Amino acid sequence: MAHLALSTARRWARLPLPLRIGLIYLGARVVTTGFLIAAASLSTVFSRFGGDAGLIDFVLGWDAQWYWQVAVHGYPSELPLTDAGEVAENAWAFMPVFAYAAKALGFVLGSWGAGAFVLALVAGYLACLALHRLLRDRIGSGAALWAVVFFAAGPLAAMFQVGYAETLFLLLLFLALDATIRRQYAWLYLLIPVMGFTRPGVLAFALYLGLHGILRWIHRRDDPLALREVVHIVAAGALAVATGFAWQVIAAVVTGDPGAYLATELAWRRHWIVGGVDGFVPFEGWVQASQFWFSLWGLPAAGGPVALVLLVVAAALALLFARPVRALGADLRLWSASYLLYLLAVFFPQSSTFRLLLPLSPAWGAVAVPRSRAWRLGVLVLCLLGQWVWIYNVYALGSTFWQVP
Repeated sequence: MAHLALSTARRWARLPLPLRIGLIYLGARVVTTGFLIAAASLSTVFSRFGGDAGLIDFVLGWDAQWYWQVAVHGYPSELPLTDAGEVAENAWAFMPVFAYAAKALGFVLGSWGAGAFVLALVAGYLACLALHRLLRDRIGSGAALWAVVFFAAGPLAAMFQVGYAETLFLLLLFLALDATIRRQYAWLYLLIPVMGFTRPGVLAFALYLGLHGILRWIHRRDDPLALREVVHIVAAGALAVATGFAWQVIAAVVTGDPGAYLATELAWRRHWIVGGVDGFVPFEGWVQASQFWFSLWGLPAAGGPVALVLLVVAAALALLFARPVRALGADLRLWSASYLLYLLAVFFPQSSTFRLLLPLSPAWGAVAVPRSRAWRLGVLVLCLLGQWVWIYNVYALGSTFWQVP
């Protein structure tokens, strides 16, 4: 038996890496498909998807409808208003790259939904390849492969198979992080604009580039920093900042309303805040949300901000001192810190919080660092359990405010 296991392991190791990752990805997608089929069978008339839900409904569900709306109807030149005269939810909250790329692919495949499904699926596989490349020089190829397993089978794995922009954004992000770490800065001039118009988050990458540049400067004696690299880092950072604010400018020009984009984003937040919101204030969302959730859970609202501070401190300590996290290297920790700070500044934590944490996926490398087989298999079991819980609530139930992906 031991000889057979050893022989199987050797044959597995001799397979080309893209094939091994492909088999892992395929296996994960089969499991996710099984979960989605089970969720469809459990869907009832009380669910958003009704009692006769199918896989196609899930592919086109929730925010996929907004991307379809963008692909078919474009963006409104006049902002829709609620009965109270406030800006209503509208397509300006969704970036164009995924919507139109799925439309182009759908022209060949027969429908936007087919294009969106294939685009998300293929981008997810390529993101797995990019994640392994990003991690292997830091934690070793074997641990990086386990990180890919956790990534492909994680709690949010349904995103690989529905009409969301997440997997395409992750692919671009992993490539941009890898290019930065390998000092191949010229690639950023291509990756940053596409990433910035795929999904919000490029401002976090701008912050990361700034921190990366500072780190390079501090260590310039041991790690020489050429003038052309300084120029690249500054120029790419400026491009990321410009790209990050460009969508707000475009929305303002098209609609004639300077605050069109922020008003659109705040339209979603009004559902959570009693009395609505007057405007965007950086970092305010997390304080409001901490009080909201503590009250909902029957806890003192004043405890929310205290818990928030403790959470921020715990995250900072993990990034600074946790040995598995430190194994990822300074750059990936700087990215994690940058993205967390970005979320803290602009986001209101609600039902889609876990989905918005996906850009932290390089942190799966830290989870994969311990070599214990029991640990890794235990993590995989938890990933699959979390995946089913998420799919069950979002797709089988999907009937209340906290079941929106």
